[in-house]
Amino acid sequence: MDKVVASAAAAVADIPSGSRIAVGGFGLCGVPAVLIDALLAAGVDDLEAVSNNCGVDEWGLGKLLMARRLRRMVSSYVGENKEFARQFLSGELEVELNPQGTLAERMRAGGSGIAAFFTATGGGTQVAEGGLPWRYHSDGSVAVASPPKETRVFDGREYVLEAAITADFGLVRAWKGDRHGNLVYRDSAQNFNPLAAMCGRVTIAEVEHLVEPGEIDPNQVHTPGVFVQRVVALTPEQAADKQIEKRTVRSR
Repeated sequence: MDKVVASAAAAVADIPSGSRIAVGGFGLCGVPAVLIDALLAAGVDDLEAVSNNCGVDEWGLGKLLMARRLRRMVSSYVGENKEFARQFLSGELEVELNPQGTLAERMRAGGSGIAAFFTATGGGTQVAEGGLPWRYHSDGSVAVASPPKETRVFDGREYVLEAAITADFGLVRAWKGDRHGNLVYRDSAQNFNPLAAMCGRVTIAEVEHLVEPGEIDPNQVHTPGVFVQRVVALTPEQAADKQIEKRTVRSR
């Protein structure tokens, strides 16, 4: 089955406002920036995004954030995005922060058909007890707080029940992909991309190098084509557009 579509715009054309999207990437590495730009151009809004972070101001998911297209983020890190922090603290954006490993496992579980799992991470904290701010009022008071989670003791240690995450659409970026949707990520760009691909009901992959079926060694496949419904081949210019989050130099 040839899953290649003509353009990023065509690939995201049926993503409606109000959707939950799972987006690959970590910092600015492995971010499906072309698909995000296509969503921005399509005018889709009221989105809930599940991603490790929200890009930076004016790049990646940060573009959707700056345009006020996101209503909610499920993520691990605010970090380098000042607008993300401002919208959250001013009550304009709902944010569910997760321990990073928990977020990764929630996404993996969603793609594996596992409804929930117990983890020791967060036991004895507000992660388990509830009360973490998800949304603020404009005056700084808490409008929406996290609910308490079920806990259970195994071998004398408290574990927290975490629900799996599934998304309406998964957006990922791969170094190489074939027309059947088999994907290979390069180095640290593997990050959250396989998880976003797994947990999306419809997964769209932008690939830097499109090859024919059979050209990828099956032992090198990171995401099997069964998880991918659409493939967008990037131009050389699009594939080369990779941002650097922090540039450091030293004297000779």
